[in-house]
Amino acid sequence: MHFEANPPGTEAVVRVVTRMAELPADAWNALAGPSPFVQHAFLAALESTGCVGSDIGWEPVHLALFRDGGLAAAMPLYIKHHSWGEFVFDWAWADAYRRHGLDYYPKLVCCVPFSPVPGPRLLARNDADRGMLIQAGLKLTRDLGCSSFHVLFPAEPDHAALQTTPLLHRSGFQFHWHNRGYASFEDFLAALTHDKRKKIRQERKKLAGLGVTFRWVEGRDSTDADWDFFHRCYADTYARHRSEPHLNRAFFATLRETMPDKLLLIVAEKHGEPVACSFCMKDGERLYGRHWGTLEYLPGLHFETCYQQGIEYAIAHGLAVFEGGAQGEHKLARGLVPTATHSWHWLENPEFRAAVDRFVEREADAITHYIDELEGPFRRENREPA
Repeated sequence: MHFEANPPGTEAVVRVVTRMAELPADAWNALAGPSPFVQHAFLAALESTGCVGSDIGWEPVHLALFRDGGLAAAMPLYIKHHSWGEFVFDWAWADAYRRHGLDYYPKLVCCVPFSPVPGPRLLARNDADRGMLIQAGLKLTRDLGCSSFHVLFPAEPDHAALQTTPLLHRSGFQFHWHNRGYASFEDFLAALTHDKRKKIRQERKKLAGLGVTFRWVEGRDSTDADWDFFHRCYADTYARHRSEPHLNRAFFATLRETMPDKLLLIVAEKHGEPVACSFCMKDGERLYGRHWGTLEYLPGLHFETCYQQGIEYAIAHGLAVFEGGAQGEHKLARGLVPTATHSWHWLENPEFRAAVDRFVEREADAITHYIDELEGPFRRENREPA
C-alpha cells in the first residue's frame, strides 16, 4: 500500500508502514514512553505471530511521520473489517449503517489490539506533530474509502490534542485501583468499609482452608511450563464462551523473549498443584491485569487471582495504579473505583455523524449519572474528595 502526505508548510512526510519490523524500535519506543502496550516489541509480536493481519480483519497501516530522515511521530493504526477486540462498542452504529444499505466496514482504528488500556496513541513530542498524525489519519480514511476513523483509549496529551479537532468525543470508564501510600494489604483493607473488608478476609480464609496459595512469577524468572499452564487456562476461558482466544501461545513466548521485565504471572496452586493463573503487564508506575483462567472452580478464586493479588503486588512493589481491565462493576467491591476513559470518532457520512454526536452526548450524561449512583468501597474518612 502506498500512502505519502507532506503536511503543508513543513519538511515532514507521513507514510503508511504495514510492518512494525520496518520501523526503528529505539526511535518508536522513545516516542511511545513506558507503556508496554505501545512498545515496538509488543506491537511487532502481534504481527509476527499472526495475532493481527489482513486475513483476520486487523490489517496494520501504521502512520509514521519522518522529518530529516528520522522518525518524529507515529500512530498504531489498523484497517478493521469487524469490531472485535476493541472494547469501545460500536456494533449499534454498524447495524444502523447496514439497515440503511451502507457499509460500516472497513473502518480505520488507532488502538492497541485486544488491549483496552489507556495510553499514548499519537506518539509525538508536541501537539503540532499530533495534529499532523490526526490529519493524516483522516486523509487515509478517505483515500481507502473507509467509513470512519477512530482513536481508542488515548492518554491525556492525545486527548487534549483531539479536543481541537472535529472528531466526536465518547466518554467511558473503567475500574482502577489507586495506591494511597498503603504500607501493606492489611493497611489497604483497613480503608474499606466494614462489609467489603469482611468479605475479602472471609474469601481469603476459605481459599487458605482449601490449600490454595499464590506465586508471583516475574517474566524474567518464568519457565516454559509456567506459560504452557497459563495459556491452557487462558484458552479454556474462551472455550467456555464458545470462542477462540485472540492471542496464541507463540505471542506470549515472543513477549517473554523480547520484554520479560514487563510481564507477571500470578499462579494459584492448590496443595502445590497449579489450578488458575492470571497474566499481567507492568511498567514503573502501573500493573495491568489482562487475562486469566482456571481449571477448577473455587469460591472467591477469580477475585483473589485477578484483583486482590494484583493489588497486593502493586503495594509490595510501590506501584501507583492497578488497572483491572475493561468493564465490571463487581470490581468496585475490591477497591477499584471508576476512572474516566476516552475515545474519538470521525464518521464520513454527515447524517450518521450528526446522529452519533447526539448519541454520545446522551451516553455521557447516562454514564455520569450511573457513576454518581455507585456506592464507593471506602470508609467515609478514606474517600477522596469529589
